[in-house]
Amino acid sequence: MIFDFIVVGAGSAGCIVASRLSDSGRHSVLLIEAGGEDKSFWFKIPVGYAKSYYNPKVNWMYRMEPDPALGGRRIYAPRGKVQGGSGSINAMVFVRGAAEDFDNWRAAGNPGWGFDDVLPYFRKLETHARGESPWHGDKGPIHVTPMRGATHPVSDAFLAACDELGLPLNEDFNGATIEGAGVYDVNTRRGQRSHSSAEYLRPALKRQNLSIERGAHARRLIIEADGRVSGIEVMQHGRLRSFTARREVILAAGAVDTPKLMQLSGLGDGSTLFAQGIETRKQLPAVGRNLQDHLCASFYYRSKLPTLNGDFASLIGQARFGLTWLLRRRGPFAMSVNQAGGFFRGAPEEVRPNIQVYFNPLSYRIPDNPGAGLTPEPYPGFLIAFNACRPTSKGTITIASPDAADAPLIRPNYLSTDRDVEEVLQGSRLMRRIADTNALEAWVAEEVSPSGAADTDAKLLDYFRLNSGSIYHLCGTCAMGSDPRETVVDSRLRVHGVPGLRIVDASVFPNITAGNINAPTMMVAEKGAAMILEDAQSA
Repeated sequence: MIFDFIVVGAGSAGCIVASRLSDSGRHSVLLIEAGGEDKSFWFKIPVGYAKSYYNPKVNWMYRMEPDPALGGRRIYAPRGKVQGGSGSINAMVFVRGAAEDFDNWRAAGNPGWGFDDVLPYFRKLETHARGESPWHGDKGPIHVTPMRGATHPVSDAFLAACDELGLPLNEDFNGATIEGAGVYDVNTRRGQRSHSSAEYLRPALKRQNLSIERGAHARRLIIEADGRVSGIEVMQHGRLRSFTARREVILAAGAVDTPKLMQLSGLGDGSTLFAQGIETRKQLPAVGRNLQDHLCASFYYRSKLPTLNGDFASLIGQARFGLTWLLRRRGPFAMSVNQAGGFFRGAPEEVRPNIQVYFNPLSYRIPDNPGAGLTPEPYPGFLIAFNACRPTSKGTITIASPDAADAPLIRPNYLSTDRDVEEVLQGSRLMRRIADTNALEAWVAEEVSPSGAADTDAKLLDYFRLNSGSIYHLCGTCAMGSDPRETVVDSRLRVHGVPGLRIVDASVFPNITAGNINAPTMMVAEKGAAMILEDAQSA
């Protein structure tokens, strides 16, 4: 079958790209998705992401390679294997990132990607509950809802604690500045998840020029003798199928599977490909390099006063929350568990916020085994988590074999720089400063972990090494830039030296952004789709 465009991956980016390319009706578009349709009720209810955390039907459930800096642990890396991708299973915190993050993209050799350039696309994709403003849109598909005014009292005490410490308060992390303490926005509409599958793709699938093939696992790109990519080969329900693109194939399989597919197709570092018996079709040494992620750890506190632990652990409490959601689309089931938080300078000499904090009015763990769900601690409690905003450690993703069914090797290389280690200590000290305030004195009964026994920097660092995990913001593995020796795509997201192929997903980030990366990934999709259409019109 022949189409104008083929989009590989119906995730946060791919759903947007497919929708925008088909919008005019001038181009035929095929969307390829390895998973199934996101029909389940649990994809709609915000708290339902806990049901997807260890579900192999909708989650690739990747494991990273043992990391020596983290005690040799294999860190879990959930990735969406369903229509909507990771946007169907994430915690929905909507943060754009700091303006300077995108100015850094532009400075890295990517004209058109500074903050002033990308802000119109952020505004284009959203309908903000507070309406249109210089910072927000009111006509976009993704609905963004502030949680302020609906948070638990202990979350309000956290904000008072930050104010007591002289930390700035911030009404809008997606406004003029990201710095300060506040309540997060979430991408929900009337208490339901608002993501690119629901808001972009489902309406677009009514068009005659857009098709989707689900359960189609991409095996390799089809590359002609002249080096042009002309299509994709997939395995679908045990049958090998091929599809042809007249114009372009657009990879939107994410920061893990996009470089994997590139390497399986002979696009990457020649020595890596040779080791797997794959012919090099184009030497692109940066494919799979520059892996970046936010590494996070939580401090657990026993509370003197009731938090959400009791209700989440109780069938009666869950029933009450569920009924509130069904009748009014409100309450904890309509929100993210990450209610409050902020972006702070971990030390006075820091020139910009470098530590992100999440405050949860619920202390919970998710056991590290398939089928596990969110398990509240058996006492009233809350947790405060943190990660460095812009870690400097870089990892890699490489194929494990020539078989597309095999998971790739994810080597994060966490805490491999002195800077990242120092920020762990900055963040740990900040957790203690916040918990020790008068504003939280009425709540804090004790620090359960790491506990008061962690009374030195060395012990705090040991705690972080043994208890931290990914916060699932993997990006950068097919980075954007001008040098094909160091990057994979140019500033128009075209793969260097490979006609007919673009990448539009989080793998093109030159550097990780401060905060959660789902919003900037959707922005990249909006801007990338506009570029593709511009180039198609001028061709």
